[in-house]
Amino acid sequence: MPIAELNHQGLYFEDSGGSGPAVILGHGFLMDGRMFDAQVQALAPGFRVIRWDARGFGRTRWDGKPFNLYDSAADCVALLDHLGIQQAVVGGMSQGGYCALRVALRYPERVRALVLMSTRGTLDEEEVRAGYRQVRDLWGTPGATENIVQNLAGGIIGDSRFHSPWLDRWRQTPKANFVAAMNNLIERDDIKNRLGDIRCPAIVFHGTDDNGIPHSEGEYLHKALPNSKRFVSVPGAAHAANLTHPEVVNPPLVEFLRALA
Repeated sequence: MPIAELNHQGLYFEDSGGSGPAVILGHGFLMDGRMFDAQVQALAPGFRVIRWDARGFGRTRWDGKPFNLYDSAADCVALLDHLGIQQAVVGGMSQGGYCALRVALRYPERVRALVLMSTRGTLDEEEVRAGYRQVRDLWGTPGATENIVQNLAGGIIGDSRFHSPWLDRWRQTPKANFVAAMNNLIERDDIKNRLGDIRCPAIVFHGTDDNGIPHSEGEYLHKALPNSKRFVSVPGAAHAANLTHPEVVNPPLVEFLRALA
């Protein structure tokens, strides 16, 4: 297994290889790098696509300590260092997008451009955070976990044809992993007033039926980033638009990346 020992974590990653421009992708909450299968298929071998599992999820060996989005940003950059990549297009879905934005703020010289999927540059409303806390506290409780899994499947993935094998993976998420990862989202810092400092090119994707992060937040992010080239609305898509609607996401993504050359 491709594991990189970085920042006291065993980061699992997959690298398509090749000499093309590097694109590194970070997944959303409860997901892992496998959610980008369709994007890797569309981009490689013209681009070198790296995807990695964040702390607490997938096949990464997490050290069990609390972490925040800047720890994840440091993991992303450490992985680039490990692979000998000086600059990359940094992308992410939801949680991965939060991370990508912070990579751009803290390590701007490492970011060629941003690919932002189903994410936001503002904080969640207090009632949303309260709901997250309730879900966090109930995870692992007999009977509650399955209800949460089913509700999240509808909210994150939407189309039931794509639920397998994700639900089984979610059910196996330990309480400690779920709590730390949820705290990472609930307690993230407010970067709304710093979005204007991110000057690299960007593209923003958002599903019209996203109940996790409103479609309007994608539109706001596109307008707030000074060099955002395009906002791609994905009709009928829930939160994981790139997973369920790659036929809508991939063509403008490829076009955007090719235009950077």
